[in-house]
Amino acid sequence: MRNYSLLSDFILLGIPQTQGLETLLFVVFLFIYFFTLLGNLLIFTAIVSSSTLHTPMYFFLGLLSIFDMLFPSVTCPKMLHYLSGRSPAISYKGCAAQLFFYHFLGSTEGCLYSVMAYDRYVAICHPLRYMLIMKPGVCLGLVAMAWSVGCLHATILTSLTFQLIYCASNQVDHFFCDLPAVLPLACTDNTLARKVGSINVGFLALMLLFSVCISYAHIGIAILRIRSAEGRQKAFSTCSAHLTAILCAYGPVIIIYLQRTPNPLLGAVVQILNNIVSPMLNSLIYSLRNKEVKRSLRRVFQSVILAIQK
Repeated sequence: MRNYSLLSDFILLGIPQTQGLETLLFVVFLFIYFFTLLGNLLIFTAIVSSSTLHTPMYFFLGLLSIFDMLFPSVTCPKMLHYLSGRSPAISYKGCAAQLFFYHFLGSTEGCLYSVMAYDRYVAICHPLRYMLIMKPGVCLGLVAMAWSVGCLHATILTSLTFQLIYCASNQVDHFFCDLPAVLPLACTDNTLARKVGSINVGFLALMLLFSVCISYAHIGIAILRIRSAEGRQKAFSTCSAHLTAILCAYGPVIIIYLQRTPNPLLGAVVQILNNIVSPMLNSLIYSLRNKEVKRSLRRVFQSVILAIQK
């Protein structure tokens, strides 16, 4: 048997081909991260503070805002830490935790998109029975199912990845710990972990996207049956923001995990869009295209201004 010397930490090499741009990237990503947290916090506050928004649709939107604050927080603080000139090292346990929470929050948010698509299907195709179908118990059950799927998915990937032995190079050619960057560093055969990881992520993403497509196929048919142009426009406006957010979320995932030969630079760019830019866009998409959210945000701003003046 070979005598392995196990690694105690990893070195994150960051975004490929960006040497010398650390200060600029630090400023850009700090601004995006701050705006992401602020935008989603405002949406969550607007939903909680307005009694008219205490419906299943906005319950799921509030949860999405929480996930859009947590998801970039898995990778962005560490990236900002080493872009500021500090150590790029991350501990072995920290790397495992980063991989787990990245896939846990990402897959749970993907499940939440499917739940939101089902909610829109019930609201448009069965409006008279909407509150009967989407009862509080049903909503909580759907959310619990999404959390369970995300936890199981992340546990499988993390256990397969970190049951391998890492003893040679500790340089992760990425800005955070993820399967395509960590698995090549293993000293033992990583074929099983690589195949299961790609199949697991790809299958879950495609399955959730398929469920969304089914919901919106029924929604599209129902919208076409609406006689008034105003009714069609109102129904479409409630779905367009959700569809835009779904495209921003699923596109990067499919590109990253279904490519045969990973490209480090392409993977980093796509991951940045998925991890940092997409959560920021969600706050803009839902606040700009939703009249109820905009009205509630105005009331929140007015309350803050009045409190400051006092």
